[in-house]
Amino acid sequence: MLYTRANSSATEGNEKKRKRVKIEHISRLTPSMRNQLKACANLKGEKVAARVRDDWFVVEVINFDKKLMEFEVLDEEPGDDEDNSGQRQYKLPMGNIIPFPKSNDPSSAQDFPPGKHVLAVYPGTTALYKATVVQGHRRRKTDDYVLEFDDDEEDGSLPQRTVPFHTVVPLPEGHRQ
Repeated sequence: MLYTRANSSATEGNEKKRKRVKIEHISRLTPSMRNQLKACANLKGEKVAARVRDDWFVVEVINFDKKLMEFEVLDEEPGDDEDNSGQRQYKLPMGNIIPFPKSNDPSSAQDFPPGKHVLAVYPGTTALYKATVVQGHRRRKTDDYVLEFDDDEEDGSLPQRTVPFHTVVPLPEGHRQ
């Protein structure tokens, strides 16, 4: 009986330590970091741009783990090099995710000026590629961008492609493709 009580006390002490450490960890976060974690948690069920290895494509957020600061995402259309299972899940750090603007709110999109490099969904795919803005979305009646995708040459020139504003995000720093 004495052994059980001592064991119980030790367990209670460990629980208190864990709770104290957790509270200290949360209190050390800046208000900006707390807001960022909250925004990440609110992405559940949303489509986002995700970098898996060196490729960027559209995935759906399944969950966000605040402790690990990690997203669990679902790629509903894996590429040709995948195992043809139809869907694939990944766990990705926060830095590998870029939220898209809200599709029903053009004001949520950045207004990229002509000449700016962006990352955008190539029409008819779920893959994102580097592109150059030809015409911004706020200067048109349709809220679409006109872009030229890198390495998209046809007859020696880059075709201009119309892309919905909600599939265009800033080009990540250090992007290589």
